[in-house]
Amino acid sequence: MSKLWGGRFTKQTDGFTDHFHSSISFDSRMYKQDIEGSMAHAKMLGKQGIISQEDADLLVKTLGEVLADIEAGHVTFDEKAEDIHMNIETILIERIGDVGKRLHTGRSRNDQVALDIRMYVKEEITTIRSLIKTLAVTLNNLAKDHTETIMPGYTHLQRAQPITLAHHLLAYVEMFKRDNDRLKDVYRRTNVLPLGSGALATTTYPLDRYFVAEELGFDDITLNSLDGVSDRDFCIELLSALSILMMHLSRFCEEIILWSSHEFRFVELDDSYATGSSIMPQKKNPDMAELIRGKTGRVYGYLMGLLTTMKGLPLAYNKDMQEDKEGVFAAIDTVKMCLPVFTGMVKTMTVRKDNMYQATKGGFTNATDAADWLVKHGVPFRDAHSIIGHLVLYCIEHNTNLDDLSLEEYQAISPVFDETVYDAIRVEKCVAARNVPGGPSKEYIDTLIAKNDALFQQEA
Repeated sequence: MSKLWGGRFTKQTDGFTDHFHSSISFDSRMYKQDIEGSMAHAKMLGKQGIISQEDADLLVKTLGEVLADIEAGHVTFDEKAEDIHMNIETILIERIGDVGKRLHTGRSRNDQVALDIRMYVKEEITTIRSLIKTLAVTLNNLAKDHTETIMPGYTHLQRAQPITLAHHLLAYVEMFKRDNDRLKDVYRRTNVLPLGSGALATTTYPLDRYFVAEELGFDDITLNSLDGVSDRDFCIELLSALSILMMHLSRFCEEIILWSSHEFRFVELDDSYATGSSIMPQKKNPDMAELIRGKTGRVYGYLMGLLTTMKGLPLAYNKDMQEDKEGVFAAIDTVKMCLPVFTGMVKTMTVRKDNMYQATKGGFTNATDAADWLVKHGVPFRDAHSIIGHLVLYCIEHNTNLDDLSLEEYQAISPVFDETVYDAIRVEKCVAARNVPGGPSKEYIDTLIAKNDALFQQEA
């Protein structure tokens, strides 16, 4: 097979070189974007009189037929044609001869591939944002059922203060909202048309780049042709945003793994999102959560791989940049697989409210509230902190907790205490009293849930 670029070559490339050089095995997934970009380019060539309108119309018509044939499974791509761009152009020439050879007028594979990857990334960002929204809505709805489900909040994985499950769930809603915003920003910077940059220095043909941008739904065009073909910072930014998203999923998965253990027993995963052991019949393993946690490392790796690939490249295009696609595609595929599984896992899990509540009774989660009671009765905070520390030590030595101490035991350490301390350190009161924006009180949580509902409906 003769290469479309082979005019100055006297020998065919080695067979193994063809395989090493080819990217059709992975960039074939961009066939739709490549054809749509070529159709817009052909329309512009005809509009500008660079080729005849008759030829432009035939190109657009035939490209549409090629697209339909690919989607119907009637086209087999050839590794010797190297990539999706050359494959489609070769098919086009086979069907309409010399007219097909006119398509590449005024463009290079460098700006063509930059266009395709931007179009592909735009579509995938839209899909991923929709999946994030579904997850955020699921968590927000779940929070509605648990505004009074009291559980311990943790620092250093030690019981710290009483909160509610709703408060905990909504913390992740905030994280996923930011993930959505990050991807929205990536989309904005991706939505810039590079076509017309040529190989690196544009072209002598009177291209109308703004026409092509409008045809393909881009907000603007790249303003420097060197930049247009030689940077992939939008791919790096995408991988960064996806890495942060996976980090949030992984953190939540780690908690679900802990919560579903016999030591916590806060939740039980639905049978459809757990697996058993090949030897231990009693086991119910949180494998879906573990896999998501594990796949997070993959996405991090794709980010570091592309950063490393790009870090030493002089302007403009270099073949190293062919390495951008596999990592981007794989990261996108990983995220699109993990988000629905995670959403279903959380939506179907059973919450063990009693176990969560009982866990707040141990670990002195109400100690801060006891200190706050002293402060409100005139004791300086540092003194109050010390007094409650002594009380906690007393409880540990006598195998009891703050709720069960007698008033005499309280007053033996500080005469300031009176019977009202018992109401102040009830975990229900500890949660309700934290009616500060951002806190766990039902009053505030109900407001935040409603605010999220309005936001999600607005983005529908």
